[in-house]
Amino acid sequence: MNPKTIPDDAILEVASQINQRSNKAYPIPVIGHVENPETPQIFEILPFDQIDGSDTTFFAIDGSYNSQEFYNGLCVAMYTAGYVAYRSGAQLRLNDSDDPIILGKSYAPSKMLITHDGHKFDIYDELLTLDPVKAFLSFLGDSIEKIFAYNRDTICSSNSTLLGFAQELLEWSLVHEIGASTVVKSGDFVLRDGTLRSLHIKQQYLVKLGSFLHGKGVHLLAVTKNSPIKLELAYTFKQIDAYLQDKLKPTYKFKTEDPTRQKLCCWFEVPDAVLANAYAGDFYSRKAITAGRGCGLFIAARLDYVEKLQNYDWLIVDVNLFDAIPGIESKNLTRDVNRLATMFLNLTRLTQEHYILGYPYPLVEAHNFVSIKKEFKDEVVKRVKFALYQEQRMDNVDIENLFLDIHDRF
Repeated sequence: MNPKTIPDDAILEVASQINQRSNKAYPIPVIGHVENPETPQIFEILPFDQIDGSDTTFFAIDGSYNSQEFYNGLCVAMYTAGYVAYRSGAQLRLNDSDDPIILGKSYAPSKMLITHDGHKFDIYDELLTLDPVKAFLSFLGDSIEKIFAYNRDTICSSNSTLLGFAQELLEWSLVHEIGASTVVKSGDFVLRDGTLRSLHIKQQYLVKLGSFLHGKGVHLLAVTKNSPIKLELAYTFKQIDAYLQDKLKPTYKFKTEDPTRQKLCCWFEVPDAVLANAYAGDFYSRKAITAGRGCGLFIAARLDYVEKLQNYDWLIVDVNLFDAIPGIESKNLTRDVNRLATMFLNLTRLTQEHYILGYPYPLVEAHNFVSIKKEFKDEVVKRVKFALYQEQRMDNVDIENLFLDIHDRF
């Protein structure tokens, strides 16, 4: 479709919706109060010369999937997930390989071919046999019919649904694998890209996982720059940024004397009213361990400052409910502000890298480690062709035609 044929009214409606949502004024003051976590909790960024002076290990998990369909009904599909770890600014080796570059740990399936629906079921069944997935399901201690929100047929109804489910389940399994390992210790962090919520795994099971990690003293957080909360709070972010940079910074008693390192950070719990509008009242964002989607509490945070890119600085961090509200099971909803403050200060150890200011660099490295990029098609085609030519059970022309993309020809 030619973009010029899109009706002007539709474009204007999009612009109008964006303007309305990004200019909402919520009653969130720029000056916070320590006893109210829904107001900005302001602190000085950790001094740059101290960011590597800790024995805390930061694990970062990410996953990816991709698929390529060809005109003859052949589809090659793949998912993967893995994690990396950093301590004192250096990456740790998590695998048994002697590769000097690849230090992280990842998992991928062996079944990648889809020519009919039966192959989707094969991919689904293999997923449940992967070591971390088996261990995670065993930990949850229930049947998959109770754990998963949808049955096997629904999950395998399309390639994208199946691969998205596989990636997500594998990522959660890796959260459990890290938490159950001997390399993790109290005070360490497990970071996940996205949220601590799921459309596929029922809440009670993620709550069990969150409680398990909290019991070991391991901090579980999910981080994203992409969230409807950011659009909803765009005006608020501007007001807080202006206050921090123009009014508070000139009078703040910084510990560091280097003006280029004098940065103010802040975090605050996202209020219910914002969540209701951002998610249209969906219980996805509920602040509870029941009748919701996961085990997280949404926090808006600014962990560095990029000149002229204020909104870019803000992250949405989904913090393990048991870390944020330790008494939640006994219905004591008091926030552990001190614990949260320490956690966010520690996160600034990860957000001062020049190539991705404001965002935890281990998550960037985890993404680069497992990402199945757009070159996926070319790489898969080359390797499958090579394998076919090696066996030479097909004519060369038939091999080439097998991967012919009609859209590239017409």
